Amino acid sequence: MATPILTPTQATSSIVLPATGTHRDVTAANLPFGIYATNGSLYEPTFVSGAVDQVAHTYRKLGGDILDIELKAQNVYAAYEESVLEYSYIVNTHQAKNVLPSLLGDSTGSFDQHGQLEAGSTLSSSLGRESVSLKYPKFKFSYANKVGSAVSTEAGLGGDISIYSASFGASASVQDYDLQKIIYSASVDSDNTYYPYYNKVGKKEITIRRVYYKTPHAMWRFYGYYGGLNTVGNLHQYGQWSDDATFEIVPTWQNKLQAMGFEDNLYTRTSHYSYEIKNNRLRLFPNVTATHPLKMWVEFTVDEDAWDQEEDRRTGADGINNMNTLPFDNIRYNHINSIGKQWIRRFALSLTKEMLGQVRGKYTTIPIPGESVTLNASELLSQAKEEQEKLREELKTVLDELTYANLSATEAAIMDSTNKVQSNVPAGIFVG
Repeated sequence: MATPILTPTQATSSIVLPATGTHRDVTAANLPFGIYATNGSLYEPTFVSGAVDQVAHTYRKLGGDILDIELKAQNVYAAYEESVLEYSYIVNTHQAKNVLPSLLGDSTGSFDQHGQLEAGSTLSSSLGRESVSLKYPKFKFSYANKVGSAVSTEAGLGGDISIYSASFGASASVQDYDLQKIIYSASVDSDNTYYPYYNKVGKKEITIRRVYYKTPHAMWRFYGYYGGLNTVGNLHQYGQWSDDATFEIVPTWQNKLQAMGFEDNLYTRTSHYSYEIKNNRLRLFPNVTATHPLKMWVEFTVDEDAWDQEEDRRTGADGINNMNTLPFDNIRYNHINSIGKQWIRRFALSLTKEMLGQVRGKYTTIPIPGESVTLNASELLSQAKEEQEKLREELKTVLDELTYANLSATEAAIMDSTNKVQSNVPAGIFVG
């Protein structure tokens, strides 16, 4: 039988990776995301050059001058873009571990579909696209401070919860007053719109912090006419209710103990006003008369949800609360140094191997006259996955060694070693 004469319409494959890339082809239209391409939000001419160079690198590494590589240049551009984004992801995750505790409650912003910060009213002026990636943030005890503020409120030493004051008229012969009901009624009264707690009580429970109803402190009797630092009258007989007499110089702590004893003496041995609170119901002692007291004053707080925020101040409830709200963009390509760019080249080559393996895997064996060709799809896929995992772990390991905490430990170790060396250096003797 005569050998048939084939007349194919094309003598070579139409899909073959070229030896070099082309600058004009690295556009958003030829990339999955186009973040760094010509019409992207972060146009980087250096990214275009890097993507073009990656084509030549891939062509040589995979032997394109010996055997055709069934990929387009656009596949390499896409792999290069993904590698830059993967590098940005790993580095930003590392930085999140470094700074999240110090940034809790700080300003954040909105992000577009590419993860870039959008300019707008919610974006702090300090969060420009350039400034975030290039700034070293201040170290703060943000979380510890916020916990401390809550504790301070309970201890009566400040805090970040508003403390309101209110008053109500006392009625003769009435000892019991429902403060929850009284304050709620005042908070919904249309005549009280200027009250700071107007419309803030609702069904929330109030917490009474202080009631102004007790015998005035007697400290002024102790630190009286002749009171002064470290000098006080002899209290043995008259408690300083006399003219010039014997004075003693005593330590301040003794003054405090004597004052507390004097106060406790009056509280125990003389009549005084008092009260008790149960379930926000106030009971006054002794019974209220027609002339005393005319008005009662209390301080209170309104229980709030943990994510509520005061309108007149910023407590951080609307700010950064986890890694997702950190104001981190994709790292700009021209902010990546030679270390990062070499990692990107290696990772992009591995991604290209994976693509090529997926393509060749569609046709495991290709028949040819009198023989068949087996493609290396499985080897390419296996190598690609292994290389990608190793590259990720390599970068993460290096970054974990460079966290701020580890850098501090390294510096401490250096200082200890330096001190040990210097301790063996003979000290000079000063001769005056």
